[in-house]
Amino acid sequence: MDKEVDPQVLAVIDEKRLSGPRLTPVEIVAKMGVFDARDKPYEYAWMATGDNVIATIWAEYVSVGAGGRWFYLESLDTQHRASGGARTANQVQRAKDRLALLKRTLDAGQGFRAVVQTNRVPIAELETNKSAKVSTRVRDDDEWHVASWEPDQLLAVLVRGPRGWLPTEAEVQAAKARGGVPAPAEAAPAAAQAASPEQLQAAALDYVKRHFGGYGYKAEDVSAQQIGFDLEVSNAKGVTLLKVAVKGTASGLPGFKLTGEERTASARDPLWRLLVVTDAGGPAAQHKIYKPSEMSQAPGFDPLG
Repeated sequence: MDKEVDPQVLAVIDEKRLSGPRLTPVEIVAKMGVFDARDKPYEYAWMATGDNVIATIWAEYVSVGAGGRWFYLESLDTQHRASGGARTANQVQRAKDRLALLKRTLDAGQGFRAVVQTNRVPIAELETNKSAKVSTRVRDDDEWHVASWEPDQLLAVLVRGPRGWLPTEAEVQAAKARGGVPAPAEAAPAAAQAASPEQLQAAALDYVKRHFGGYGYKAEDVSAQQIGFDLEVSNAKGVTLLKVAVKGTASGLPGFKLTGEERTASARDPLWRLLVVTDAGGPAAQHKIYKPSEMSQAPGFDPLG
């Protein structure tokens, strides 16, 4: 809600809102190059044309640091809402998809484009109130970027404007006090860090099955057959789309190898893919898919295994 927004931030939002054409929240994103914006009105981030990432910035959580620099604390805990409590499966998936896109910009050394919005209900109710809708959404012409990414603290810092600036520790603590990141007690326990390889693989498989299931695909677990892949992904018509070898990594078990069957399948089957889940079983789990020719790019891949 407007009363929760820093006055400097609200002034910029009002100026952009009054100076531009009257567009709906979906139309704004569509005009920024998201062709399927109408099919994804509730997403938190989108991939636009030209491999540009667009992300929602909730104005209620924007803080203003030294020199008027805007920054935003991004929680890497996908399992819990900022206001406390567990997210639903759909909310978890949206949060994971958003983090994957933000991490993509960080890894590529790129910025991202933002839509800054206020909401009709208190920001703490954003994910629980069925009446929650966008009050105002504006396109921010200033580029944002991921300035820091700290998985051990379940926290990233997003900054508006040129690189080279970070908020002070005092500014970060003040921003935490305003909300936007779950309380430390609600963050997922570190048990996943000490997971066995078998537990890590089980968590990775569960994550991937839920991921594909969220898009309406069927992911059949065939890992027990040892045929060179773990999941056979098919659409609603039963057409096989991918044959996926799943590997999970975590800070305690950062590397993985391919089995002989997986190497054979990767060489002969055009549908074969390697899918690596980082922080498998943890709150910041995310994944990336690799073609056989791209496997060497996968973090933790042991080519001699």
